[in-house]
Amino acid sequence: MLYVITGPPAAGKSSWIQARATARDIVIDLDRITLALTGPGAPQWNHDALVQRVAQRARYAAIDEACKHLADLDVYLIHTMPNPQAMTRYRDLGAEIVTVDPGEDVVRERVRAMRSPAMNRVVSRWYNQRRASTSRPVTAQASRDW
Repeated sequence: MLYVITGPPAAGKSSWIQARATARDIVIDLDRITLALTGPGAPQWNHDALVQRVAQRARYAAIDEACKHLADLDVYLIHTMPNPQAMTRYRDLGAEIVTVDPGEDVVRERVRAMRSPAMNRVVSRWYNQRRASTSRPVTAQASRDW
């Protein structure tokens, strides 16, 4: 089974996965991939453009390979803001889409405490897209959207 976990930065997507995934499952998380590809002392959330490009390519390769094995294992994929093409692909693969959103106030506080101030732009974009694409209010809990 493919689980696509969406939500704003610092929402708790990794924690949601950690509470459910087993040691045999595949977890594809751009933050973890980036950290694995950088040297000692690199920041936990590295947003250097070149590092992100390399990490994105590794992520795409991991997604492609993991999706070949969905009959044999569970795959948890963090994708903060999938575009329509990605959503179509995920739906075609039978993915369960899960949105983790503790609420904008909580997310902004977590970003202030744990992330780069630049992440506020991503938070704003996530909530603006969410509001524009749905008539439902943004919830303060994990929800299944699809």
